[in-house]
Amino acid sequence: AREWIETVVGEPFPYEGFQESLKDGVILCKLMNVLIPGFYKIKPSRMPFVQMENISKFLEGCERLGCPKHDLFQTIDLYENKNPGQVVDAIWSLSRHAAKAGCNTPEVEFSEEVLNAGKNVINTYQYGYSGGANQSGVRYGRREIGGVDPMRARSPGGVNRS
Repeated sequence: AREWIETVVGEPFPYEGFQESLKDGVILCKLMNVLIPGFYKIKPSRMPFVQMENISKFLEGCERLGCPKHDLFQTIDLYENKNPGQVVDAIWSLSRHAAKAGCNTPEVEFSEEVLNAGKNVINTYQYGYSGGANQSGVRYGRREIGGVDPMRARSPGGVNRS
């Protein structure tokens, strides 16, 4: 994802870290301005609300290019580094949808080694959770709701309908 952004924008990330470089939203806005010329006037700032506004504008641009909302991340996911995987997924989604929209973007290429490694990955979404089951939080005994014994409860007319 980083290489794709650097190729499209035409400049390297300002910092070594992925999240650190994207946190202020400037690179993302530069990316969007390449894909949609003149889309947004970039506002470099150290103020958190301005940085989050830059990220939000990037997300608006993603939607405009056809990225579904479920492929995108929340502003806070990037800003506070809460969900970096979703950020990367959103960038890959953007690369696909930008190409479909006719934007001049480089094609993502994977080496044979990476493609072969992907064949051995077990998809937990497809095959289900395999982390093991446990009974933490399970309580045994008779169920009582609000201290009422369901076998002795009476209906409002005084007739037991159980």
